[in-house]
Amino acid sequence: MDKIKFGTDGWRAIIAQDFTVENVARVSEATAKWLLKQKKNPTVMVGHDCRFAGELFAHTVTKVMAAHGVKTYLAKNFVSTPMISLGTLMNKCDLGIIITASHNPPSYNGFKLKGSYGGPLSPDLVQQIEDMIPDSSSTNLSGSIGDVEKTGLLQWVALEDEYIKHVEKNFDLDAIRKSGMNLAYDAMYGAGQNVIRRLFPDMTLLHCENNPGFHGQAPEPIDKNLNEFRELIKQRGNIECGLVTDGDADRIGMYDGKGNFVDSHHIILLLIHYLYKYKGVRGKVCTAFSTTPKVEKLCKHYGLDLETVKIGFKYICQIMVTEDVLLGGEESGGIAIKGHIPERDGIWMGLVIWEFMAKSGKKLPELIQEVYDIVGPFSFERSDLHLKEEVKQRIIENTRKGNYTEFGKYKIKRTEDLDGYKYFFDDTNTEWLLIRASGTEPVLRTYAESTSREKAFEILKAAEKTLLS
Repeated sequence: MDKIKFGTDGWRAIIAQDFTVENVARVSEATAKWLLKQKKNPTVMVGHDCRFAGELFAHTVTKVMAAHGVKTYLAKNFVSTPMISLGTLMNKCDLGIIITASHNPPSYNGFKLKGSYGGPLSPDLVQQIEDMIPDSSSTNLSGSIGDVEKTGLLQWVALEDEYIKHVEKNFDLDAIRKSGMNLAYDAMYGAGQNVIRRLFPDMTLLHCENNPGFHGQAPEPIDKNLNEFRELIKQRGNIECGLVTDGDADRIGMYDGKGNFVDSHHIILLLIHYLYKYKGVRGKVCTAFSTTPKVEKLCKHYGLDLETVKIGFKYICQIMVTEDVLLGGEESGGIAIKGHIPERDGIWMGLVIWEFMAKSGKKLPELIQEVYDIVGPFSFERSDLHLKEEVKQRIIENTRKGNYTEFGKYKIKRTEDLDGYKYFFDDTNTEWLLIRASGTEPVLRTYAESTSREKAFEILKAAEKTLLS
């Protein structure tokens, strides 16, 4: 059997190729045995998102847990990752497991582990579980889920209901509903689709039906994947803000009323600005290495401590569970804030922005301008290079050896290498490029920031030309 390895965020593999019932059983056995080492009578929260065969794999996990005497709380129907994390915390479970490949292409599925505190399990504990994965599964999976229920080791939970109640307790939803704002939501066929429909029945909804193939589109909420939603907003002309979440609804993307994409960097800045200035919330800020340096500028303006960590929300989460953190966020659209779980939650962050708009009476561009008045305008773009492995490794080796001194006309002033290689082209951190291999997909990612979208793309093009020459 091939060795199963956990990446930046869980174990992910192609369905029926490596992501099989047998391999899910192997990972589940290791997880069950690890749990029994930690606690005498452990409990685990299990669920799946909208991907193909999610229920089959979640039932496989449950059968393995029962075979080892571990009680499982199994989510009814599909759920989002934040629902599993919140459910793990609220039901006092020792661990959470969600079958999801998040934003990856439709052919993938995955296995994510959540701690009892309601966020990603720490990397050292994930490693312990990985080290225990057997070469083959010894569990008899022939029985039905009904057979497990008869043992008393399975309890069904309505996690979506629990999540909605939690939202209703923490937001002024009436302010949003009565604001007169026309809002829209694109679920990308993902696990957030029912929540917004239930909270705002009259809202404009897109891709809020079950389609395990995501219509052939990787459910990642970035502008190039959202042509239909963007055009809908432009054509309607009266939608003030559009929210998008990914396959397991833990990542966010947004659009203003003119169909301009609002990336996670801008959302992070808006959230810090709203929480600090308007709501009086305090705490340190923690962001991943690929996030805009404008966060540092805003934190300095407000006197907030900032910590930069490696890419992967698990690193942010570990700080959130041990320190007083106002916001933790990453470039990929995963953001968590104080007062909720230490977990990415796209719907929660969208509701905070909508509440900000409703309470201030301002449109999204006006709120962004408030941030620009402090940190200056900027634009960020990303390009994913799908390369042959030898080409990818050659580029990574070149970055490691410091072989790059310029990318076209962009001369490197200084370099940071916390996670990948970040090249700065000026002394004010206005223009920069990051090169990093993905931890979940076979791609090399390049990220760039400048004062305009055109200039950011120019940096990416110059980088691609140099890297592939």
